[in-house]
Amino acid sequence: MSKLLIIDDERAIRSTLREILEYENYEVDDVDNGIDGLEMIKKNNYDLVLCDIKMNKMDGMEVLETALGIKPDLPFIMISGHGTVETAVEASKKGAFDFISKPPDLNRLLITVRNGLDRGSLVSETKVLKRRVSKTRDILGVSDTITRIKETIDRVAPTEARVLITGANGSGKELVARWLHEKSNRSDGQLIEVNCAAIPSELIESELFGHEKGSFTSAVKQRIGKFELANGGTLFLDEIGDMSMSAQAKVLRALQEHKITRVGGEKELDVNVRVIAATNKDLLKEIEEGNFRMDLYHRLNVINIHVPHLTERIDDIPVIAQSFLEEICGEYGMPVKKIGDNAMNALKQLPWTGNVRELRNMIERLIILSDKTITENDVIAFANPTGGTNIGAASSSILASAQQGNGLDYDKFTSFQDYKDYAEKKYIKFKLEKNNWNVSKTADDIDIQRSHLYSKIEKFGLKRAE
Repeated sequence: MSKLLIIDDERAIRSTLREILEYENYEVDDVDNGIDGLEMIKKNNYDLVLCDIKMNKMDGMEVLETALGIKPDLPFIMISGHGTVETAVEASKKGAFDFISKPPDLNRLLITVRNGLDRGSLVSETKVLKRRVSKTRDILGVSDTITRIKETIDRVAPTEARVLITGANGSGKELVARWLHEKSNRSDGQLIEVNCAAIPSELIESELFGHEKGSFTSAVKQRIGKFELANGGTLFLDEIGDMSMSAQAKVLRALQEHKITRVGGEKELDVNVRVIAATNKDLLKEIEEGNFRMDLYHRLNVINIHVPHLTERIDDIPVIAQSFLEEICGEYGMPVKKIGDNAMNALKQLPWTGNVRELRNMIERLIILSDKTITENDVIAFANPTGGTNIGAASSSILASAQQGNGLDYDKFTSFQDYKDYAEKKYIKFKLEKNNWNVSKTADDIDIQRSHLYSKIEKFGLKRAE
């Protein structure tokens, strides 16, 4: 049952509205002034508010602005006996859902209330869906290092402090940034991500600050930069150690003055952005070599969070691997496979040059190519199907035993390369079928160039089933 609040200083209006709405099976509260109305809004979860404009103690417009500051998504319907177009427009600008004149028409009132409730439901559902789509995973692990990182996030996230996240590629720096945003007071705003290493140096300024039409040859229209897009939210500058010196100077100014200027523009624009940066480089070394500004480093490094390499927290591997196992099996719609104890120990001994990202790929590969229970032999056999033969210290001692069991005749392979080709062909065929033979999507999925994937398809003679 939807819960409504009526704020009006006329008893007759409150009684009439309450009677009509309760007859329609709404739960209704009412108060005769704006101050008490705001207290009711703070204490209760209302689905919609009907509020008079002309009242004693506090004007209805002031109630509207204050209430939306507390609960931004709460639908407000303003009612007034002195209704004008100007008043309705002003109420809409301040965030009201609709405006009704006194005495209210019964049908119009009920339709407006229903539409307002539908709008509130849609806003709530959209937020839930956005959270699901974002797939912000939990930070998994039981090690002391991970525990400290989680505690630091809980302390730092609600503040406006800038954070510099350091760590190797694939260690989970982006995940830390996402949780800093999710747990911040800016979580309703956007988290805008910029990979500074993926943008050419001549385009980074346009990407960050935008540009005006005609500011350079290919600027055929105005472009809004990432700082503007992140206004009211969080800007995540990934791999900031690869940013050009000229762009660093502009970022420093934006952090100092909270103002930016588009490329080719003259007007200064105010921006309210929290900046989180990440890098896999030693910025102090980069400063010594003249590649990074010391003043920018100190601006960014208010709080430092270092994400350790996976090999520095091997006790977390079972927790992470099990989570990936359940997640990927769920995506494929198959029963969750098991990882044997020996297989888990073998996972712990691998070098993990690609960190957590490599572990996820490894688990996906094991799910596809192994039987119901993933064994130690599976781990060794599938550890590095496309690379060299260095598959960790554990491989040399038990590679011979991998030739037995697992439902596969290993004697048919004349060399290790033959086996790698077999595993690679099976893996690529599975991925292509999963993506309905969309080569571009499959290339992104398995993180290789599209031209490389075409070569593999031709090499293995893979064809789409008719």
